[in-house]
Amino acid sequence: MAEKITPRATNYSEWYLDIVKEAGLAQNAAGVKGCMVIRPTGYALWEKMQRALDRLFKDTGHVNAYFPLFIPMSYLAKEEEMAEGFAKECAVVTHYRLKAEPGKPLHVDPTAELEEPLIVRPTSETIIWRTYKDWVQSYRDLPLLINQWCNVVRWEMRTRLFLRTAEFLWQEGHTAHASAAEAEEETHKMVRVYQKFAEEWMAMPVLVGPKTDGQKFPGAVYTLCIEAMMQDGKALQAGTSHFLGQNFAKAFDVTFKDKENKEEFAWATSWGVSTRLIGGLIMTHSDDNGLVVPPRLAPTHVVIVPLGKNDAERGPSIAAAEKLAAELRALPRDEFFGYEPISVKIDTMFDKQPGFRYAEHEVRGVPVRVEIGPKDIEKAACAVARRDVPGKEGKQFGVALATAADHIAKLLRDIQQALYDRARAYRDGCIATANTLDEFKALFPVEKEDGGTTAGLKFVYAHWDGTRETEDRVQAEYKATIRCLPFDGPVEAGTCIFTGKPSARRVIFARAY
Repeated sequence: MAEKITPRATNYSEWYLDIVKEAGLAQNAAGVKGCMVIRPTGYALWEKMQRALDRLFKDTGHVNAYFPLFIPMSYLAKEEEMAEGFAKECAVVTHYRLKAEPGKPLHVDPTAELEEPLIVRPTSETIIWRTYKDWVQSYRDLPLLINQWCNVVRWEMRTRLFLRTAEFLWQEGHTAHASAAEAEEETHKMVRVYQKFAEEWMAMPVLVGPKTDGQKFPGAVYTLCIEAMMQDGKALQAGTSHFLGQNFAKAFDVTFKDKENKEEFAWATSWGVSTRLIGGLIMTHSDDNGLVVPPRLAPTHVVIVPLGKNDAERGPSIAAAEKLAAELRALPRDEFFGYEPISVKIDTMFDKQPGFRYAEHEVRGVPVRVEIGPKDIEKAACAVARRDVPGKEGKQFGVALATAADHIAKLLRDIQQALYDRARAYRDGCIATANTLDEFKALFPVEKEDGGTTAGLKFVYAHWDGTRETEDRVQAEYKATIRCLPFDGPVEAGTCIFTGKPSARRVIFARAY
């Protein structure tokens, strides 16, 4: 176990923050409360995610564009439900100039007040739909399949690196269609794209389904989501896709002439994922030794550690390491690695003991570590350790250097699958059913005040009467929310365990980030 990392079983919150710090992923921004600095390793993870997602978006016909950071307040006010939903989270720009005067501190120039305040974008539906008004006149202009990579600001009082910060990075898709059926097809298609990315790249199993009206996106007709389980049994909303109906088209008068020359309002969707996915990756796979990264998203796939007590011993080890690194980088590029070469680093920190060097790469989550020392050179072999299985169980000795590159390439694929299988088994083992209120109470114990781990949290299937009142009461009393109505979940009718009223189906309750 890494000495600087708090064990998960002792305090899960501290464990998470220790992983972020020790793996060099991010830190709190000095002097800017609620914001974070994403360090190079953390940003490399985001770049890997971005490239994979961008390819998935473009494979489904989408293109990228960019829209302003600042949104006139009147735009937000045009969509009442959105205005109400984001009012308490908005950062507002009211002046456009500072004033420097001798003998006085730098201050806002009171004469430079904007005619209309500007909102730093919390999301871009309003500014984009105002733009679409200029772009759409005919059915021939549709569909518009636009994605934007950008930052947004939602003023958060209680923050946690990657999971909830005042500013974060994300992508937001915004599409316009000629029919409701086409827009709804898009909404469902994109939530499945997110599922594919979560499961095939992040190795993170998810539940897929609609949110309740109480949990949907402001301004949406309905919201579809992917929900993942973290190792403490809490849920993480990892991606959302919204069917917006004609709400934004009507608010911004986005109309088009259909094939019969009849004027119609466009139909809309929006969908997004953010840097909170990095938090989800950490909490799905990492352990008490540090970060664990699925190979498809790893900034560095393989680290080779040449060994030796002196230059005479180290020379052959370094030469073998360089040869193996070249062979790994020269392997055919395929979709698994994002059509990029396998990323290899050679560790030459000979001033550090081997154990320290191994631990450094372990805490940073490098999927495969290769050790080459004098005895290995004699046997034309190396030792290969897999990060997902720490200790002796995960290390294989005597791997022939002649075939090591192919062996490691296969091992990376095996690790990817093993991480998904392990996470899926854990998630499935933590899904419970509550048939009575007493059973439900037992599954949602009182949370600890010290930020430690509450053992036994699960995803809980239970009957619910379908009302917002009951949903709000359960959240207030048990700190549990309805995460989604899973598409593949049980749909049998029953009785609400909270009110005794009829229930159309069971829904998933969980505590969440």
